[in-house]
Amino acid sequence: MADNAAMPSRKATGVTQRPAVRFGPAERSDVDDIAVEEPLEIRVAGDPLAITMRTPGDDRELTLGFLYAEGVIASVDDVGSAAHCGRVGEEGFGNVIDVLPAPGTALAPERVQGARRGTVVSAACGVCGRLSIDDLAARCRPIEDAATIDATTLAGLIAALRGEQRVFARTGGVHAAGLFDLSAQLIVLREDIGRHNAVDKVVGHLVLARALPARGRVLAVSGRASFEIVQKAVMAGIPILASVSAASSLAIDLAARMNVTLAAFVRDGAMNVYSGRERIVS
Repeated sequence: MADNAAMPSRKATGVTQRPAVRFGPAERSDVDDIAVEEPLEIRVAGDPLAITMRTPGDDRELTLGFLYAEGVIASVDDVGSAAHCGRVGEEGFGNVIDVLPAPGTALAPERVQGARRGTVVSAACGVCGRLSIDDLAARCRPIEDAATIDATTLAGLIAALRGEQRVFARTGGVHAAGLFDLSAQLIVLREDIGRHNAVDKVVGHLVLARALPARGRVLAVSGRASFEIVQKAVMAGIPILASVSAASSLAIDLAARMNVTLAAFVRDGAMNVYSGRERIVS
């Protein structure tokens, strides 16, 4: 597994400014910090595969994390290059990224293309929503991980996540996903206007670090736990998932089927645990 040291300091990128008129005790003009939202087109060997609305930054991680979660790549060894198309200074530069396979490797974009029906899919709205639990179970095995975490430690992860959300602190407009070890040490955190994208960036970081499956790790997310978020955790081999908000019915069913510990409404020292209770100790 990769080094467990806390992540290095990162500047708040993906922030722009827009004028605003503030109403309150008095009306005044101001300039507000705003989260950037721009499209990213993901291509494989030049062919458009998916488009996601994302906060620019860590695009390579986002792309590889998305492709890994969809089964298009099995590891970083499948990738020859992943680079933005066009030239610096051109309009739209940085909003298209092309992934080329490694020599002798055939990628499997049809896993995603099968859901397109003639249109480019959107990575932001959960491509994997097309998959049933049985489909996912056929692609990977339930997680076998004897990791345990103290209930108090797990309950405190969301507060730790919030304390590292630099872009959110300035804009209030992005989600976050953070990977922790069992002692609540932060390994990597990523922010994005799309909650699926934030998770993909974390998984992409692990792909590049050759740190998958992520045994003995906890994924904490700032939004709700949907089927797609659990699916990405399963594909990454993450045994414990904690969300600040609710869990959906399909997310709970998938977590139970794939032996993921799923805790939702993790806030203020409390939580609801829907599956994998044996990994949480008092």
